[in-house]
Amino acid sequence: MKIRNENVLSAMPPQFGLFGLLFAFMNRLQTVGDAFYEEITCKQFFLLACLNLYPDEEPTSNELAETMGCTRQNVKQILDSLCKKELLVLIQDKNDKRKQHIYRTKKCEKLATKYFQKEQEFMQLLYHGISEEEIRSVFKIISKMENNLKKTGESL
Repeated sequence: MKIRNENVLSAMPPQFGLFGLLFAFMNRLQTVGDAFYEEITCKQFFLLACLNLYPDEEPTSNELAETMGCTRQNVKQILDSLCKKELLVLIQDKNDKRKQHIYRTKKCEKLATKYFQKEQEFMQLLYHGISEEEIRSVFKIISKMENNLKKTGESL
């Protein structure tokens, strides 16, 4: 028997249904995201989007890993591939030789311009029929779940 997403919560306890739905959603989002761009993957896009959260400074890979919620090694792999594509450059910190700051290149800026309109349309499609109040509610819930996971990671 095939269970559709809307029936998943009634087929099992809601916490387990939501847990599974989050995984299915992330897999689908990554698949669609990987097909969206010609030049980069969905994870690479996410890293570039997170760079926008640092408008007045160039972050280090450690800072970006914290922002993205993943390991420094994972960020390093993504950074290496984006540097090979000449979208980013890493420049050593003047005061601390152990740190490298992440800078966008002109090629990266051109890529952002190229996809700006298409990204706007995708966001409209993704959130179609969902109110701003619903978006804020889901954001709040997932943020709480993320904080719980952070606490779990700290206690391990």
